[in-house]
This record gives sequence, structure tokens and C-alpha cells, in this order.
Amino acid sequence: MTPRPVTPRDFGAVMPDFDGRSILLTGGTGSFGRKFVRAVLHRFKPKRLVIYSRDEMKQHDMQIEFAAAPGRESLRFFIGDVRDRDRLELAMRGIDYVIHAAALKHVPAAEYNPMECIRTNVYGAENVVFAALRSGTPRVLALSTDKAANPVNLYGATKLAADKTFIAANHLSGDRGTRFSVVRYGNVLGSRGSVVPYFMKLLKDGAASLPITDPRMTRFWITLDQGVNFVFSSLAMMRGGEIFVPKIPSMLLSSLVEALRAGMPTHTIGIRPGEKLHEVLITEDDSRTAVELPDRYVLLPPPTIGVSFADSLELASAVPVREGFRYTSDSNPEWLDVAGMRALLDGIGHG
Repeated sequence: MTPRPVTPRDFGAVMPDFDGRSILLTGGTGSFGRKFVRAVLHRFKPKRLVIYSRDEMKQHDMQIEFAAAPGRESLRFFIGDVRDRDRLELAMRGIDYVIHAAALKHVPAAEYNPMECIRTNVYGAENVVFAALRSGTPRVLALSTDKAANPVNLYGATKLAADKTFIAANHLSGDRGTRFSVVRYGNVLGSRGSVVPYFMKLLKDGAASLPITDPRMTRFWITLDQGVNFVFSSLAMMRGGEIFVPKIPSMLLSSLVEALRAGMPTHTIGIRPGEKLHEVLITEDDSRTAVELPDRYVLLPPPTIGVSFADSLELASAVPVREGFRYTSDSNPEWLDVAGMRALLDGIGHG
């Protein structure tokens, strides 16, 4: 497959109305959370921006990080675990938007500690749903992963269960008006869990070659800035029950090594437990409910949820995808070449 340059999308054409609103972010001390908070404080004037997480040291570090940020007076740090429904319900009082980013995400760790992953990712999602329903929170958006589509590992299976829980929660809201949707995207450049910081550390330490699991392996790529904008726009567009999937480029992992250090040798270490050769964002079965917009695909909710898109300028213009459509990292028509990846890396400070 010949990679071709792509024009990166910023997904920022549509924005939610956060001014004067209260926002809660679970798992808010991670890479996404810090980027999300910085973007919210820069663009909006929220009434409250609540960081809900269980690690008090990370919260302390984040308070120092944002001590001089404009709008910092709106920040609230709330220690709690998504496994604790009562604590979540307390945190959600008076909240207008919830972004659920908390999860156990390390694939091999989930394979060896399955019940811990289930308690956080599945039961935690259920707790977020019921806390939001009891608190009357208008909009709740969950962050998912490409690994939830046709999962082969426990992490993906738990995120699929969480996605199903959020979509089905729209049946429970009744006249309370709480609406639940999901965003699903691929590997995030610049995040703590990305392979890029690992490779960069190996290069800094003088590694003679870089380890790759399989030279054929492909992955979807999205930057943190794009991910945050995609969440913003999906919050603005959601009516309840959708799964939003961004159009993002693919790349061979071997080409990523070339982008980081031209001519760097590699050695193959084999696919880890629960790891895929290629990633999937939309399966053929998903495609029966999928529609396409210029910058994303949307998996529409089942008709039993009863959501109308007639008043949504964006979704009303969407067109169904073709029969048998699949959105996978190896068959993706949009590919990053080495120059394109280097431009992205420069943009996130890894050039």
C-alpha cells in the first residue's frame, strides 16, 4: 500500500456552549484531561470545571501546573473513584456536562488483571450513568477506543460493554432529559500511553535499534489537540445514543520509526497478548447504522431511543455509508507518509 499525504483535520468547526456552565471530567489528571482543561480555560469561561480522579498526587501536580492559568478559579479537584457511585453522585450535583475519560487502558495489564479492568471500565461506566441520571446531568459523553470495535482483548471488551451501557442509558433517562453518547478514536500522539514517548526515551538512551511488534502492523493516529476538539464538537452535535468516529490517518509502525529517526534499525519482538495487527474503528456490522460527514462517521442510535436529528444541521446532512463498509487501519484510504508524521511530531514537541 502506497501512503499518501493527508490534510490533518482539527475537528473544531462546531463548539459547545461552555460559558457559565459546569463541567465534570472523570480521569481528568491524564494526558487528555490536562489538554482538555487547558483548552476549556483558553476558549471558554465555565462556572466550574471539576477534575474527578483518585490520585491525589496527580491532582496536586495539576493544581501547580494550572496555578497561573487564566480562569483557574473555576477549577475544582474532587478525589474519587468511578467505582464509587455515591461519590460520583455527589460530584455531579449541578453539573451540565460530563466527559467520562477514566479507564484502565493498558492492554497487557488488563489481560493479567481482568477483574480490576472490569470493575473500573464496566462497573465504573454503569456508575457514571446512574449518577448522571440521579443528578439530572443534561449531557454525558464517554471516551472509547478503537479496541472496542471487534475486540480481541479484555480492555477492548470492557470498553465495548461500557459503550453499550452508555448508548442503552438513553432508554432510562425519560423526562429527565439526560443524554449519553460516545466518541471512539485511535492511538493518541503525545499521550502518556503512546509508543512515541517510549521510542523517544530509547533513542535518548542510545538504543541501537527500536523494538516493533510486527513490521506489518498499522495504527490509526490522532493528536491530543484533535482529540480534544473532536470531543468538543461531538458534545455540540450529540442528541443521544450516537458513537462518533473521526476520520484520521493510518500509518505502519515501521514508518513511524523512520519518521522518528531515518535509517534506524528495528527488531521484531512479536505481538503482545491481546494485541491486534490492524485496528478497527467501524466493523461491517456497525456500518448498517453508520452515516458519513466530511470529518467523521457517526453510528446512529437504535430507533427505540427515539432521537430526532431533524434539528441538527450537521447530522441532518449525513449520508449512509456503502454496504459492507469497514473502517480499519490497513484499508484506510488516508495514510500518513513520513513527512506527514514528522509534521505532527513537530506540532506536539516530539520532532
